[in-house]
Amino acid sequence: MSKRPNDPVAARALAVAGELRVLIGKLKRRLRAEAHLGDFTWSQVEVLTRLEREGPTTVTNLARAEGVRPQSMGETLSALKTAGLVSGAPDPTDGRQTVLSLTPACRELIRAGRAAREDWLFRAIQTKLAPAEQEELARAVELLTRIADS
Repeated sequence: MSKRPNDPVAARALAVAGELRVLIGKLKRRLRAEAHLGDFTWSQVEVLTRLEREGPTTVTNLARAEGVRPQSMGETLSALKTAGLVSGAPDPTDGRQTVLSLTPACRELIRAGRAAREDWLFRAIQTKLAPAEQEELARAVELLTRIADS
């Protein structure tokens, strides 16, 4: 930190940073609960998120991206295939490999989860915050966006 610890402005920023970190964790847990994604492990959810964000890929590429052995990724993917969330097709450039992608059912599950989270946030904002507070929250979102984009 470039400011001295006894600088009141720096001390306040440090306190806000800690409070914000805790709050974001709490909000993430609540949003995850609202999504009703079932009993998937964190690693399974991460793989689904990566496939949605980055598109179809191989087991090897997923394992590398997630920092695990291909065998471990294979176990994760096996559970997702069994649940009907991931499917595989032969790689058109290398028939020895399989390209994995999300199934339509998984895409619908993701869409429904996002809608549930957004609905919960909407209802919470509408019922817990006065109109002036909602405007204050909108300004805070702009500030948080600037921080996230830095």
